[in-house]
Amino acid sequence: MKVEQIVVVTADWEKGSQYAVKMAEAVSMATKVPFEIKKEDYDLLISHGEKDEFGGVDIPQTFLKFEGGVIKHVMTRIPCNEKGMPDMEKAIKTLSEAIANA
Repeated sequence: MKVEQIVVVTADWEKGSQYAVKMAEAVSMATKVPFEIKKEDYDLLISHGEKDEFGGVDIPQTFLKFEGGVIKHVMTRIPCNEKGMPDMEKAIKTLSEAIANA
């Protein structure tokens, strides 16, 4: 199946959202796959996202949307490096590999 779009669910109150958007922008430019930002789209998070042990969802989460409307979860939050800081290189690699292996 062909990847149609990168979808990032964010929230203005969640600082990690800015890193997810930067990651999506970078991968979108490199792969020519468009991306969309969805603000607090709990319907998408509940139906396709990663949930905790209580059924709650975290923000941000990143998905791939395929032809035909199939949605696949790629990651929740941005991974951190050994210093506890956002590891943008690892995040970009994870999303790029998900697209390449789709």
